[in-house]
Amino acid sequence: MIIPADIHTHCQPEVPGEAIVNCFPETFVPQLEGWYSVGIHPWYITSSTVSLAEKKRCLEELLYHPQVLAMGEAGLDKLADASLPLQREVFEYQARLAEETDKPLVIHLVKAVDELLKLKQKIRPVKPWIIHGFRGKAGERYQEEALRIVPSDRLFLETDESMTSIDTLYERAAMIRKIPSGELRETVRKNVEEIFFRR
Repeated sequence: MIIPADIHTHCQPEVPGEAIVNCFPETFVPQLEGWYSVGIHPWYITSSTVSLAEKKRCLEELLYHPQVLAMGEAGLDKLADASLPLQREVFEYQARLAEETDKPLVIHLVKAVDELLKLKQKIRPVKPWIIHGFRGKAGERYQEEALRIVPSDRLFLETDESMTSIDTLYERAAMIRKIPSGELRETVRKNVEEIFFRR
């Protein structure tokens, strides 16, 4: 079994299983030996030809698929077309479903930290919530200071929509953290195994 080095991408990896590929519930078609997350992204709550009820029905079934490791991307985004009350409703639904199915939750978050913290207090999740891709700026950037201070046992790497390879990102992250690349890979591998594969 391959433990994925990339916990969030929108592209199929060259070798199935090297990344957790994010999919929409209505378009999920797994590759043999691939790993996936499925969720209702806040950008697409209302801008799809598939109804929200149908998305929820698909999602409820897919979370029990053996190749689906996580719920997500779920989220809150004040720049999305869907109203914030509707986004909160859909997010809470997904967060509770993640708890019910024993899956971590991958979160898309834009300008809504306070709302997320309120929901976390209300829901009180046991499964981890992972805010992905936080960089504070548009483009293929990340905050080096954040990368330096994240505790080792909470660190993951992702490519998201970047064309940069996960190997290159590991090299860059290792330089910033001032540790050998192999040590960083082993740390992240342990974190991925602990969060996504222990039930």
